[in-house]
Amino acid sequence: MKVQFKRLDHVQLCVPFGGEERARDFYGRLLGLEEIEKPDALKRNGGLWFQIADIQLHVGVEEVQGQSKRHPAFEVEGLARIREYLLENQVKIKDEIPVPGLDRFSFFDPFGNRIELMERV
Repeated sequence: MKVQFKRLDHVQLCVPFGGEERARDFYGRLLGLEEIEKPDALKRNGGLWFQIADIQLHVGVEEVQGQSKRHPAFEVEGLARIREYLLENQVKIKDEIPVPGLDRFSFFDPFGNRIELMERV
């Protein structure tokens, strides 16, 4: 049997318990993502959901696990402008190893989650 994947539905990042308002400020205000309502059955678990293009970003709550290489990567337009905006807002940036045909870098949310942004060149 071969699994027939249709598309990526969502990416989940985690923040410490009680970090929802700080996450709402970072992802909603700073990055301009639209917050969407979680299903009633999941609200008791805490966390927030946001819409990103045709997928969702789920921000869950859990005990802090420490640094990892895990990360989502998003293709964007205007990468240089985004980088400048993030730096102006004191967001930590990490330069990534160059890959032919891509400009890219990662940034870290206030909870240490790494998010890669890339633009095809």
